[in-house]
Amino acid sequence: MTKAQTMRSLTQERLAELSSTAKPPCLSLYQPTHRRHPDNQQDPIRFGNLVKELEASVRQGYPAVDVRPLLQPFEALARDTEFWNNTLDGLVVLSGPGVFETYNLPQNVAELAVVADSFHTKPLRRYLQTVDRFQVLALSLDKIRIFEGNRHALDELAPVAGVPRTITEALGAELTEPHQTVASYGGIGGAPMHHGQGGKADEVDIDMERFFRAVDRAVMEHHSKPSGLPLILAALPEHHHMFHQVSQNALLVAEGVKINPSALSLDQLRQHAWTVVEPVYQARLATQAEAFAQARGKGLGSDDLTEVAKASTTGRIATLLIEADRHIPGHFDETTGSLERAEMGHPQVDDLLDDLSEHVALKGGNVVVIPSDRMPTKTGIAATYRF
Repeated sequence: MTKAQTMRSLTQERLAELSSTAKPPCLSLYQPTHRRHPDNQQDPIRFGNLVKELEASVRQGYPAVDVRPLLQPFEALARDTEFWNNTLDGLVVLSGPGVFETYNLPQNVAELAVVADSFHTKPLRRYLQTVDRFQVLALSLDKIRIFEGNRHALDELAPVAGVPRTITEALGAELTEPHQTVASYGGIGGAPMHHGQGGKADEVDIDMERFFRAVDRAVMEHHSKPSGLPLILAALPEHHHMFHQVSQNALLVAEGVKINPSALSLDQLRQHAWTVVEPVYQARLATQAEAFAQARGKGLGSDDLTEVAKASTTGRIATLLIEADRHIPGHFDETTGSLERAEMGHPQVDDLLDDLSEHVALKGGNVVVIPSDRMPTKTGIAATYRF
């Protein structure tokens, strides 16, 4: 089985589909991986060890005749050299009857191998939520690039039809002759070289404004609206004022990276962008915690796991905050809301926080995965009720 056959696009919709249609046994494997040689040489070995853990767990509850078909796709993936030469920072494999999907993530994940009645999806929910992810528009007159990432990693997105990559591509035949000269010669550090005086310089500025409007429309339509992520502008200082002035993108962050993006390495761009995003991120977490505190004060919130589990069965939960790195092994009955503590290595047993988050999401609630140091409770869970 090749990488192309197993790789899927990770979306909230696909996650919801997996949660609602998966049939046991559901095998979930999470593994930190490496992008470069020689570090990535150890990845297939660690993968094999995690697969052995899955096998030991699934054999406890299922006959050998059913186990073999579940393990074969993992064994094929372990032999796929092309796959292991193209990993990122984290690998997720979700497998079960009729399902085998892999996801390469541009951020690290904690090692985990679990067999249960449903897939373990909490790390994927954290990755997909917009609370700490962002996009970067690296803008100059001779090159436009779009990046997406978080505090840990930043990756360039593949070109999308409809999003111009240069001023010439954006304006084409409408580009004025003075700006054709600018596009041809460029400038120091990406700054335009304005040839000519008076009217010709004005035409260049008009072209730039039209270019920024075209870029803004395209990025908003093809990137910001589909993702819902904050957008950071990385450009020369003199380009920021005009771009913000013409932009209609509500997701464009007021602050930006005021440096020629071509002069920055990918990691430097990530660091500068995170400096801009971090205050927004911290404010969002603070808002979530404050909303929970106010709700609990009115009798519309709880951090009691048993109470929250029962409330989830009636669709009562509006927002569920769960602690990112906490695992509470057990079994959750979606019908009654009853909880039973158990050992994680047993098939049919997953993290109760993960199971609850899936159930709440399927009932239309909002699930937010919160870092341990920003969690407003000590129990690993905080629920705000609709009624």
